[in-house]
Amino acid sequence: MTTRALPPETLRRHCDPDQFNFDTTDELKDLEGFIGQERATESLHFGLGVEHKGYNLYALGPAGAGKSAMVRKFLKALAAERPIPSDWCYVNNFSDARKPRAVSLPAGKGVMFKEEMEQLVIGLQEAIPLVFESDEYHTRRQAKEDRLEERQENAMAAMQKKAEEKHIALINTPTGFTLGPKQNDKILGPEQFHKLPEKEQAAIEKDVKALQEELRRTLHAIPQWQKEAREEISKLNREMTASAVHHLIDAVREKYRDNEAVIVYLDRVEDDVINNYQQFLPRDERKPTLFGLPLSQQEEGPPWHYRYRVNLLLAHEANGGAPIVYEDLPGYNNLVGRIEHRAHLGALETDFTMIRPGALHRANGGYLILDALKLLFQPFAWETLKRVLQSGEIRIESLAQITSLISTQSLEPEPIPLQVKVVLLGERHIYYLLQALDPEFDELFKVAVDFDDDLVRDSHNEHQYGQLVATLARQHKLRPLDRYAVARVIDHSMRLADDNERLSSHMRSLTDLIQQADFWAGEQEHKLISRDDVQQAIEARIHRADRVQRRLQDEVVRGTLMIATDGEVVGQINGLSVMLLGDQRFGHPNRITARARLGKGQVVDIEREVELGGPIHSKGVYILSGFIAGRYVPDYPLSLSASLVFEQSYGGVEGDSASSAELYALLSALSGLPIKQQFAVTGSVNQMGEVQAIGGVNEKIEGFFDICRTRGLSGDQGVLIPTANIKHLMLREDVVQAVKVGEFAVYPIDNIDQGIALLTGAPAGTRDENGEFPEDSVNGRVEASLIRFSERMQSTGEMAIMVTGEDQ
Repeated sequence: MTTRALPPETLRRHCDPDQFNFDTTDELKDLEGFIGQERATESLHFGLGVEHKGYNLYALGPAGAGKSAMVRKFLKALAAERPIPSDWCYVNNFSDARKPRAVSLPAGKGVMFKEEMEQLVIGLQEAIPLVFESDEYHTRRQAKEDRLEERQENAMAAMQKKAEEKHIALINTPTGFTLGPKQNDKILGPEQFHKLPEKEQAAIEKDVKALQEELRRTLHAIPQWQKEAREEISKLNREMTASAVHHLIDAVREKYRDNEAVIVYLDRVEDDVINNYQQFLPRDERKPTLFGLPLSQQEEGPPWHYRYRVNLLLAHEANGGAPIVYEDLPGYNNLVGRIEHRAHLGALETDFTMIRPGALHRANGGYLILDALKLLFQPFAWETLKRVLQSGEIRIESLAQITSLISTQSLEPEPIPLQVKVVLLGERHIYYLLQALDPEFDELFKVAVDFDDDLVRDSHNEHQYGQLVATLARQHKLRPLDRYAVARVIDHSMRLADDNERLSSHMRSLTDLIQQADFWAGEQEHKLISRDDVQQAIEARIHRADRVQRRLQDEVVRGTLMIATDGEVVGQINGLSVMLLGDQRFGHPNRITARARLGKGQVVDIEREVELGGPIHSKGVYILSGFIAGRYVPDYPLSLSASLVFEQSYGGVEGDSASSAELYALLSALSGLPIKQQFAVTGSVNQMGEVQAIGGVNEKIEGFFDICRTRGLSGDQGVLIPTANIKHLMLREDVVQAVKVGEFAVYPIDNIDQGIALLTGAPAGTRDENGEFPEDSVNGRVEASLIRFSERMQSTGEMAIMVTGEDQ
């Protein structure tokens, strides 16, 4: 049966602009929802609705598929209905400054609490000094000091009286008090004392000794009296401070009477202020002195009153809804926060006011969006995120301490409870790798939001696509598109999908095309984006990136790369491949050759032997070997030695799309029938000889067409493709036009027999009732060659045995 070329209308499908009931996209409403993403929409609705632990989401799909936009739109609508999360702040822990306390307040109250504490400190700085300058304070303190002085004077007066009664003088000397005997109101010297009678001396010594003991007790009691006086004065100071402080703090306390944590904190603030009242006194009164002279002081750290500050970690607007946070750089500190330090006297120090929040703090009570690849690239970030989600609390720790790089003392802030939905954005292979390699991944990210790459092309979806184009144009402030431009955009979308029955859902590519078309419309001073503007955007983008493609084509035309487009050659065929450079794909022909001779049933893939062939390409060669062994010489051993190679290939070869071309070349080499070089071939083959679909069919056809057109189209040139790829055809207009006028052809192939008949011009041949192929058929010639190889191999083996026997 003769294989017919495909008619032009099957090579490219067009969107009919007349089906649209609008002239420009300004007439269309914005698209509600997301076209072609029903599965992803349902997954988002489910994952964001489940409140249980572990139901975080992973949105998987190619970069630029619109994952972020869709997730954000969903979250924005959902967050508006969610309760506003609490404000969080850190305050000083007066019991242990290394462990700051976390305090939660209703949304909007955090800023108020911080400002009120600042005003409270100002009030304390004004009120406490006034108390100590008041007449009441001075009077009460003077009374206590006077009582101490009076008590000391009374004690010494009593000692003086007792000494006088016993005629003993109490003398105050520079070195202290001393006692001396008197006679006639005169103090006796040592010589006078020793002239007294011994009995009188003994009596005086006894009295002095008794008075000395009593004086010692009195002098020892005076420091205790002074201590008691100081304690009374200190008690007075605290009492006076409390009278100035209590009503100020009570005013703040009244506003937060329903918040137990704030009340406890304010109670501790009050106690600390009363115990450290001297810190609020004028600086000169607190300056240290030595013998009344002021001492020089080293540079001080932060002011004392900073200990009463409020470190507002997180504040929300009272009507802002649940937060939606996207962290562009999800490093460890950016996720869980950090503790900053300041330099002081050559050392680093910190306190609770230097605790800074992370993305998890900002997203607490709402939603956190992260890029999976960026997250995995950051050291410790992935493990930290898992730990936080498992524990349900955010604990700020120094990364240096976690890794034991340093052992210096640092802060240990109280953990903050966490309630957040995390949405990871990433490509599919990252999702499947995490699922396979991290056993905790499925526990924490239970919901997969899988984005479709394309959608079915039908009238309904084409109209929705028009709405999508209109929405994007308005969002990016672009010119409206007329309906012919929309139709061209839809045509290009089919090409991006590599399927004339599908539309691409890749939002970035669609947006880029419209923006670039808007630029060219502006260059032509068009008020609307036309079909020509869209076409120019497509062609300009290809031209910007086609340097390598053009260079390869030039080398073919110049004869550097040997590609034949006419004539006939045995064992030589034009295969087709697709090259990928960045986001640019283009097709390029490759010469494939085959040689066959007597051997041991082995087909050698030279690419594999030199480690330039990938595993899939090697698999294709093994499959064609299986086809040869299964179809021909069933009653003979396969005595073939063949080699296959991509000529002038200096890089790796991967994929099985050339396996049919390799098989055709091998059949030509075995049959001796030449292959027409005006054809190029693509398609994989199975062991039954069926030609299977491949990828990149449009680029492959266009790559060979460009070479033929540059050399001159002869009218008999064409490409053989698998029949299964017809639905993927979205060829360029110039290729379709060449087919229409008979200058080029595309042939659908179902099996190897159809292809080899077209390539050689000889019938493939089928077995007759005797199980034999016709002699003049391709298959007959191949089998005849294989039988000849086998018989020669057998005769060679027998001769070797005979020679060996004669030698013996």
